[in-house]
Amino acid sequence: MSTTTDGATAAPPPAQADPYALRVEDARPAPGTFRGRLRHLGPGLVLSAAVVGSGELITTTSLGAKAGFALLWLVIVSTAVKVWVQMELARWTILNGRPALDGFRDVGPRIGRLSWINWLWIGMDFAKMFQRGGIIGGTAAACSILLPIHGGSLSTSSLTIWALIVTGAAILLLQTGKYPVVERVEVIGITLKTIITFGLALALPFTAFGYGPEQFADGLSFQIPAGTVGIALAMFGITGVGADEMTTYTYWCLEKGYARWTGPDDGSEQRARRAEGWLKVMRLDVAVSWVVCTICTLSFYVIGASVLHPQGLVPEGNEMITTLSHIYTDTLGPWAEYLFLAGAIAVLFSVTVASSASVPRLWTNTLGLLGVVDWHDMRVRTRTIRILTCCLPPVWMCIFLWVQSPVLMVQIGGIGGGIFLLAVVVAVWRLRYTGVPPRFRANPWLTAALVLSSAAIAFLGVYGVLDTLELTPGS
Repeated sequence: MSTTTDGATAAPPPAQADPYALRVEDARPAPGTFRGRLRHLGPGLVLSAAVVGSGELITTTSLGAKAGFALLWLVIVSTAVKVWVQMELARWTILNGRPALDGFRDVGPRIGRLSWINWLWIGMDFAKMFQRGGIIGGTAAACSILLPIHGGSLSTSSLTIWALIVTGAAILLLQTGKYPVVERVEVIGITLKTIITFGLALALPFTAFGYGPEQFADGLSFQIPAGTVGIALAMFGITGVGADEMTTYTYWCLEKGYARWTGPDDGSEQRARRAEGWLKVMRLDVAVSWVVCTICTLSFYVIGASVLHPQGLVPEGNEMITTLSHIYTDTLGPWAEYLFLAGAIAVLFSVTVASSASVPRLWTNTLGLLGVVDWHDMRVRTRTIRILTCCLPPVWMCIFLWVQSPVLMVQIGGIGGGIFLLAVVVAVWRLRYTGVPPRFRANPWLTAALVLSSAAIAFLGVYGVLDTLELTPGS
């Protein structure tokens, strides 16, 4: 049985069941050992490959460059508090066999055919188009510096040509059905980037840009320095698992097979035990993803705070890649710029490919909810996803060519994601009590973690809005 985790848009083999339909014949018991569960991981690793990119490389490093170690605590909170909401939403999906956007429609009030949360997602995704355009721009800038085409490394013509190449390559990889190969390359590239970056963060105390316990103590003081509220709010929305990644994760869980292997709810004890088993696999999948994201985020922040902040270097505009390259050249020497550029291209391009695979799915589901297409018809769904895969990435590219400021564009998307995150928390609590039987929400520790996670998200979200209003002229 084929179990897709990568987002390939090619039509599935004729013998494969619809990954979004639950059939009795597809049910299977979950592995009962830790080693067995490890063999069924996947959605979290795919999500990590998508998450570890723009937020960590651009926004988190920029925040460290601007604020120093002062906001280290926010990095830790940002990556830690969201996984419990992600886990809760995925649990609802596995038990009900429905993706997140379908569930959000159940959370009223409705406006037309959709819930207010669905409409908020649509608005958030338009903001995210700036972020995705910024990622394409960052990839194009790194390629242009590494191999200028003409007119200079960061000239408009060179950036435009490389942006076209990057966008075309992402579409081609997905349209040819070779995304499984791309996924393996992505994970290898991001793993290497993580190892290099984490190693560099550990090696900094032995260089001129060292840090000590006093910097970490200052970073854990729970303060937000003046002038960093905007980028801090963006970082909270974009680092770790954001609201859009939580939503996307439910689709990957379905395509991996967690819900299909659980089977339709027939009220039997056998089905309940299968569900408990696959939920354990999902929680392990989320935990592994969280560890990867946390290590990457902390590494990028510490490097930005140690290397860029003392020099007054803050990544801005199309010079973002050049500024970020100081992380390597200032510590390892000029030769390391090529190492950085290769890693940056791998990281950022992997995010572009992941977005090009996931976002068309979410929009196809939304069009299904609006009655434009038949989401439950696998052939129609696959064709619509393929069409959107060809259409959406060029739109993101055009937005970059219009704005041409990757850092600003990523921050816009991050703020939109932070606002949508509050709505997802509301939806999760509603779905918890309408679509999750008491048996599956009886664990007091998981409930307590969800309560703390929701409270932290709400507090930081409201704090950010109020603080921003206070900084607005005339308010």
